Amino acid sequence: MTLLESLKKHSIVVADTGDFQAIERLKPQDATTNPSLLLAAAQRPEYHHLVEEAMEHAEKAGGDEKRQSEAFMDRLFVSFGREILKVIPGRVSTEVDARLSFDTESTIAKARELISLYEKDGTDRKRVLIKVASTWEGIRAAEQLEKENIHCNLTLLFSFAQAVACAEAKVTLISPFVGRIYDYYKKENGGKDIPIEQDPGVASVTRIYNYYKKYGYKTQVMGASFRKVEQITHLAGCDLLTISPDLLEKMQETQGEVPAALTPEGAKASKDEKLHLDEKSFRWMHNEDAMGTDKLAEGIRKFNADARKLEQYARSQVREKVGA
Repeated sequence: MTLLESLKKHSIVVADTGDFQAIERLKPQDATTNPSLLLAAAQRPEYHHLVEEAMEHAEKAGGDEKRQSEAFMDRLFVSFGREILKVIPGRVSTEVDARLSFDTESTIAKARELISLYEKDGTDRKRVLIKVASTWEGIRAAEQLEKENIHCNLTLLFSFAQAVACAEAKVTLISPFVGRIYDYYKKENGGKDIPIEQDPGVASVTRIYNYYKKYGYKTQVMGASFRKVEQITHLAGCDLLTISPDLLEKMQETQGEVPAALTPEGAKASKDEKLHLDEKSFRWMHNEDAMGTDKLAEGIRKFNADARKLEQYARSQVREKVGA
């Protein structure tokens, strides 16, 4: 048995890629995409038909270059998502533009647009997760969207305050970023590696999982952003784990069994008291976590930079079509 086969006994495995061929080969349950993954995939010849589809949608949308570029990006996200859903049995996560991270109403509007496009393609909204940054405004948007049966994946989650607020908002799923938490503390440690038993990213997800299971929250925990296989195996049993193709390949090529590290039974021993966070207490608790505040802000900037690269590509496609 391979490590990947063994892991699948304990956790739902999600592929963090927009590459259909990698998804078909590695057979994950779910998949998640982002602007940088889409940009790379869109420039490959085998996916040119999806770029053409996005361009046709942009032309129909009309308006100025900005409006057409936005329509192009929305269509590209949905077209890739639709195709990914043809080769996986589960759900795909589709990202809301990072520029909307502090705008509740615009996040809600964009999520509705994306779901509408999916449904026009014949895709059941139950198979789509709208990916939103775990800011206070993003969490509030997700709370409203969940009431409309638009399910959400709250991303860029680093602090315990974010996790508590997401659970209280009854979001479908959260994505705590194991690797980026590890990166922060590794840098603080002078660049020295951190033993897996002391890995702060693994510890963060373990704490969140135990808190959710102890108090009966339905929100799923999906560990994300891994740097090494050991981080993944030490979180076996987490509801979901989203993993890059290179690490999935390593696990596929390595023989061995992975025991469950996280279990609902084990979560009962969690010592965290149940919390209720209003906006003031959320902002204070999150602010007290230097790593959480730094990595959330940095993550939004990086997500925005990736989205702007995809936007530049979209604009180049629009200009090329207009010029033709």
